[in-house]
Amino acid sequence: MSDLGEDTTGLAPPEAEEQEANAAERHAAEAERIAEALIFASAQPVSESFIAERVAKGVDIRAILGRLKAFYALRGVNLVQVGDYWAFRTAPDLSFFIRADDTEFRKLSRAALEVLAIIAYHQPVTRAEIEDIRGVQTSRGTLDVLMEAGWVRFRGRRRTPGRPVTLGTTRDFLDHFGLEDVRDLPGLEELKGAGLLSGRIPPGFNIPVPLTQDDFAEDEDPITQMDLEELGLLPPGGPGDE
Repeated sequence: MSDLGEDTTGLAPPEAEEQEANAAERHAAEAERIAEALIFASAQPVSESFIAERVAKGVDIRAILGRLKAFYALRGVNLVQVGDYWAFRTAPDLSFFIRADDTEFRKLSRAALEVLAIIAYHQPVTRAEIEDIRGVQTSRGTLDVLMEAGWVRFRGRRRTPGRPVTLGTTRDFLDHFGLEDVRDLPGLEELKGAGLLSGRIPPGFNIPVPLTQDDFAEDEDPITQMDLEELGLLPPGGPGDE
């Protein structure tokens, strides 16, 4: 008799646990569909936070995106990660089938390629530091070309006399070159293996490790719109002007 009167409040029967698991699975499946649709519909990489705001609370967005990435790994398009942003891109081995001559950037000069490489590996870096590394003066036109391509940006100001502006790469740079993070740039051995470094490398020569996109050096402050306006780096009607 005592068994019949036993209080079972709080005990989850197998059916309830199964229903809970099924509900979680449905939420995850729906979140996966939403994430896939949002990324597919966007011309630009989509942030994880943007996706998280549009799916059920409690869903592990990174796990969802990881499953989608694995699903598309062997397909004609791949889901690629650029920092905490995601985008669909043509599979690398199929890219030669795609013709996009009308959207190609103009061919970069040797000087522009050198400057881009220095900025990528040494960021945050100032124009004076670029010139010191190259040993020659860097024209404003070279930097303009890289900025028009969307690969280089003003990122901060050095806490030194004159408060020089620092330069860094952009998310579009990572996206274009298929990098998840600037720290995925080729290292010394990879560059040597690709024949991009001569055999006569100075003793103790090392490839610098750049800071990540959103990190700032100890002697660097984030650049503001006011800084850009004061330096004449914003055209009339620039960002923030109505």
